[in-house]
Amino acid sequence: MPKVTARNALFQQWQALLTNRTKRQRTGEFLIHGVRPITLAVEHGWPLRTLLYPAGQRLSEWARRLIDDSGVPLAEVAPELLQELGERESEAPELIAVGALLPDDLDRLRPGPGFLGVAFDRPGNPGNIGTLVRSADAFGAAGLIVTGHAADVYDPKSVRASTGSLFSLPVVRRPSPDDVLDWVGAQRDRGLPIRIVGTDESGSTPISGCDLTAPTLLVVGNETAGMSARWREMCDEVVRIPMGGAASSLNAASAGTLVLYEAARQRDFPATDR
Repeated sequence: MPKVTARNALFQQWQALLTNRTKRQRTGEFLIHGVRPITLAVEHGWPLRTLLYPAGQRLSEWARRLIDDSGVPLAEVAPELLQELGERESEAPELIAVGALLPDDLDRLRPGPGFLGVAFDRPGNPGNIGTLVRSADAFGAAGLIVTGHAADVYDPKSVRASTGSLFSLPVVRRPSPDDVLDWVGAQRDRGLPIRIVGTDESGSTPISGCDLTAPTLLVVGNETAGMSARWREMCDEVVRIPMGGAASSLNAASAGTLVLYEAARQRDFPATDR
């Protein structure tokens, strides 16, 4: 078991995972903060490389049980260094997990007759990614696809905003909408008639007037520019959320959440029974 008491190469590797997307991709690792996210990562069998814990500090029952039961390799870290890795001002966290990145394979979404998926087109804010992951998980979606030049799904801000839903809901990154269209086409060829429904403030149909009970892939556009022209071409229908007041538009994650709720409502999704 490594013991890290100085800013050595191992510490610097972990520290880079906080801010350096290229390092996360190269090492295939990212950091997980917080009791609920770490707990859900273990419960859902997410591959964890290391659990970091503070040297010389008494751990809670939760932390001790998780260390004992998870079987994840441990690293003892000086509290002041763990505090830096936890991006905290006051004290070191009890645990930080180093997780492995999963393959960006669309088949992880496991589409079926009740398929509901979300594509997030070129999101610029990692917090919005995590928020939409959380909403997709809450309202019964099969997964979320992030397309194009986008913020990183594994950025700490995204992981935190998902509050652990990242570990229970498949989230896949694809460089182009065409990759997704090819996948949708393959599902249609095998008899699953997935409809692509885009969201836009100028959409032709109010969201309540769109049938979302069939297999559906919802598309949420970039926070500033909306859906790309290519995504718009691919949509079978584009819906709008009726609005009043002085606001010209909704936050992308908020808009996606409302559309997911409407889909869940139409499908009688038993949220209270989960």
